[in-house]
Amino acid sequence: MSVIELAVPISEEAVRSLHVGDTVHLSGIIVTGRDAAHKYMVENFIRTSASAAQHPPAIPECERELYQELKRLLHEGVIYHCGPVVRQGDTGKWEFVAAGPTTSIREEVYEPDVIQHFGLRGVIGKGGMGPDTLRACRDHGAAYLHAVGGAASLIAEAVKEVLTVHKKEAFGIPEAFWVIRVEDFPLVVTMDTHGQSIHDQVEARSKATLDRLMGS
Repeated sequence: MSVIELAVPISEEAVRSLHVGDTVHLSGIIVTGRDAAHKYMVENFIRTSASAAQHPPAIPECERELYQELKRLLHEGVIYHCGPVVRQGDTGKWEFVAAGPTTSIREEVYEPDVIQHFGLRGVIGKGGMGPDTLRACRDHGAAYLHAVGGAASLIAEAVKEVLTVHKKEAFGIPEAFWVIRVEDFPLVVTMDTHGQSIHDQVEARSKATLDRLMGS
């Protein structure tokens, strides 16, 4: 099976050409974000933007710079559900020691809004996500890209540079927004823009097998 080379920023045409089962090598600048980051984006940026009568949204001045930076990075970009292990060298430069994916379903309550508001094209994690995120992928042009769990050190080799970090002091290292440059990050498309989810298919097959074994 051929590998699809995907570079950030990702066009809508490119992401809509992907299908579940495709193997992807991703390169470019992406952002990590887990529970605290998603909750923060929704509560401080997305809901504020939706309820504000004025433009730009009624975001506090101290947060506006980060909002604009995330808008720039995430538009046609990728967010990675990852709590990295990092170290800081003598020069003060950060590097990833381990960069394995975390379970994505915890972000199901937030991810559809993040996809729509920021114009995401890709969400990386493990374990898949639910129907609301699948619907958002279809409607707004995004894909869920599954990273291999248990390969944190190997994945860290794809992280070529840590550009900066946001909210480290507020959220802690695992939950911060790490802005990283990756090369040939190996991934598999498991939820696509066509309403297909390998995770749903596996669940359905598992249920059918269980029903058969139970004599249902």
